[in-house]
Amino acid sequence: MDKRGKGFLRRQMLGITLGLVGLTMTGGVSSILAQKAKPANAKRHNTVVGTWRLVSANALTSSGASIAAPFGQNPRGFLTYTSDGRMAVIISHSNRKPLSGDRISAPSEERAEAYTTFFAYSGRYTLVRDKVIHHVEISSVENWVKTDLIRLIKFEDERIKLITPPLSVGGIVQTTELSWERNK
Repeated sequence: MDKRGKGFLRRQMLGITLGLVGLTMTGGVSSILAQKAKPANAKRHNTVVGTWRLVSANALTSSGASIAAPFGQNPRGFLTYTSDGRMAVIISHSNRKPLSGDRISAPSEERAEAYTTFFAYSGRYTLVRDKVIHHVEISSVENWVKTDLIRLIKFEDERIKLITPPLSVGGIVQTTELSWERNK
């Protein structure tokens, strides 16, 4: 490198160093780094954080026919989003029957019914525009592990609605809408 190139490089480095010193003295570096660390959708992220109770579930088939109670008349469920990006959901169909024995010794028909009327999963989540993506790490449905479950999310005061894309459920393609109310 010639003398002119070294001088130019020195001036650039001096300028960068003085700029960083100035930012450091005014607290600028930490505030710049803090701004970069905040997610672009921090307000929405904070809005979703908490525990939600299932209020209702409805579904529509691909032909537009309504399935009024895909999880029974009074399904129960909880959905939790944490501030560190984790989530968990548990949904129980209404009118579930107790097993006649423990979860191992009960007859296989009872266990099959218990399995098909209850599900849960947990993992990380990401909010992207009008969607929440559940990155499943553990699930009662093993096929969901290491998959992303994408839901349209609508915020309505103390409620959120999660809407699935069209999915095959029991051989019927449907879109399911779950309404959740903030648990108090």
